[in-house]
Amino acid sequence: MEPKYRIRLYLLTTLILMGCGTLLSRLYEFQIDRRAQFVAKIPITHTVEIREPGARGRIVDRNGVVLARNRRSYEIVFNLEDIYDGYKEYKTSLTDGNEEIDQNEIPPLIEAKNKAPDEELIVEAVREWVVPQLESFGLTGQRYTKDIGTHYKTYRGLVPYRYRQDLTTDQFAKIAVRSHEVPGVEVRVMPRRVYPYGALAGHIIGYVKQWEKGDIPDEYRGRQNKNRHFQGDAKGLTGVEFTTDEFLKGKAGKRILVRNERNKVIATEDYQPAREGAEVQLTIDSRIQLIVANVMRLIGRGAAVVMDPNTGEVLAMVSVPNFDPNDFIPAITESRFSEYNTNRARPLINRAIGRYIPGSTFKLPTAIAAACHEKTDFWHNCLGFSQFGKTKIRCWKTYGHGSLSLTDSIQRSCNPYFMSLAGTLGSKAMVNTFELVGLGKKSGILLPSEDPGLLPGSDTWKRKYPGASMTRATLAQFAIGQSQSLATPLQICSVAATIANGGKYYQPRIVRRILGEDQKGKSQVLKENIPIVKTNLIDEGVSRAEMDIIRLGMWKAVNKLGGTATKVALEDIFVAAKTGTAQTGKTNIEHTHNAWTTSFAPFDKPRYAICVMVENGKSGGAVAGVLSRRIYREIFNMEAGLNTRIIRLGTYAGNFDAFEKIETPEGEIYSLTNNNEGETGDEIDAVLFSEDQPALVIPNKTLLPSIAPTPDQPTGGN
Repeated sequence: MEPKYRIRLYLLTTLILMGCGTLLSRLYEFQIDRRAQFVAKIPITHTVEIREPGARGRIVDRNGVVLARNRRSYEIVFNLEDIYDGYKEYKTSLTDGNEEIDQNEIPPLIEAKNKAPDEELIVEAVREWVVPQLESFGLTGQRYTKDIGTHYKTYRGLVPYRYRQDLTTDQFAKIAVRSHEVPGVEVRVMPRRVYPYGALAGHIIGYVKQWEKGDIPDEYRGRQNKNRHFQGDAKGLTGVEFTTDEFLKGKAGKRILVRNERNKVIATEDYQPAREGAEVQLTIDSRIQLIVANVMRLIGRGAAVVMDPNTGEVLAMVSVPNFDPNDFIPAITESRFSEYNTNRARPLINRAIGRYIPGSTFKLPTAIAAACHEKTDFWHNCLGFSQFGKTKIRCWKTYGHGSLSLTDSIQRSCNPYFMSLAGTLGSKAMVNTFELVGLGKKSGILLPSEDPGLLPGSDTWKRKYPGASMTRATLAQFAIGQSQSLATPLQICSVAATIANGGKYYQPRIVRRILGEDQKGKSQVLKENIPIVKTNLIDEGVSRAEMDIIRLGMWKAVNKLGGTATKVALEDIFVAAKTGTAQTGKTNIEHTHNAWTTSFAPFDKPRYAICVMVENGKSGGAVAGVLSRRIYREIFNMEAGLNTRIIRLGTYAGNFDAFEKIETPEGEIYSLTNNNEGETGDEIDAVLFSEDQPALVIPNKTLLPSIAPTPDQPTGGN
């Protein structure tokens, strides 16, 4: 090889070796010496798991009318730790290469770089960084920075904060396309409970409450769950929403999102949609519910129950005053809750299952006790009063009724007759019979806070009054529903239903069936509430002829002169009824009373049993009786094809007026002419009323609804 080519080859080889050496040196620098520096700059993704609450199932009436459902709610939520991280990055970026920025503005952020922020820094991030950006997107209005601080202190980053739950579709659309510009801010569509007919069946349906800290499962707690966001399920707080909550709540869903190093969502790794809960079908008929609700607004406080005597199904249950369950969704305002809570008429309680002194309606189970013990042929000569030691109990007809049979005594509501009858039966026989028809114990209806009532001489009564003895006077007052006797309108309605159908006491029911899905998604009946006969008086030795004696007494009370329930009479349909006027206390001016009427119709083939109770009603017949008649008239008009439209019902605050009578438009409804209104409730001269014997018992434990946070002033600040 010539020398000149050899020199060129050596130079080329030298250059190649130098290049390789330089390359290897640089590779060593980048891959070994400065590896950590460059790895730190590689974009890193991470996943975030979001639990989505299930949608609650619908609540419908017996005809499929939807009483509770879900609608779309457009919300904006804050993932507070993500917001803080974004705010920290934003503040830090302002200082890079900018000497004009006052370094004193950001030390808290720099110092907290590797620590969990406190609530003050979270509030600052939301107030100074997030809210102004949202306002630039067009979302102006209230600020909740104080509430945000409390939320973060409670849940840290586990639970997103629901900033606004009332976005319009336009606001949702505008923010949805730009929310990615603010890390930690998310808009979403969530189910929200809605009650289409307002206060129509508020006490039956109840309402829901947002979940609380105590509802978070242990698997979601702890700092190891930083990349998991939990949103709990609303839970039923009152009514059927509470008692069937396990069926109504849906199955939770899950989303797994992929986010980049800036916490922006770049993909969805997995999505399991939430599922709707079961459908709860009630026994009530919304048309009858509306009829009863409108009629009961003629008085200030009270309750009414309509039952099917052949099945025990509750067709309507109304308590006045009332409330609108929509007020509690998603959370009730402090002002609205104060209105409900400070109303002395207590609109939130269900009077239909609260206990009251029942008055002469207790003469019906006393008559049943006579039938159970072969005393239906008992006669008594009423002289106008009965004396029991120092206690004198008068008949409402002060000069007496004379000699009466059981049928006539029911018709005329004679106190001495039933007091004398109870004396021959004895306390044990009375209590046992009353319990057979559902008195003195809870019925088991699927509603919370049902009161069992109280029967003098029962084991419950003995525990409540350990020093009391069952005297002849106490037994006499028990027979006519005074003193320590207590019952609910639902129980009294059930007694009328038992008499109406010839002796079968059906367990009262408010839920007909619950429909859900099996594992394969096919519809199935999860729970079927069939009619349950708790007691058949015929099996207890009562003959049909004896039941007919009691039924005839109730028929004569309505349809014969001298009856106390003639104001319940209709011109074309026979009704049977029993009235009652219960003395509940005594003021400096006068006695206070509750008016009762329990009844059934049509007499030959009963389809309805009704109980109406009016607080501060002065006459069972003239007040509760007239209301009962109006309910029957409207129900039968409905059956004829009239008044079948169901409308949304507003709230009614009630009042404390005393009602001597309820006026009926002239010529509207037929009634017998009868100057005697029957029992007055004032026949007992020496009965003590105390706080130990309340007319209405309020549950000791009251569950509170979700209270909406109070927004900050427009100027912000904390």
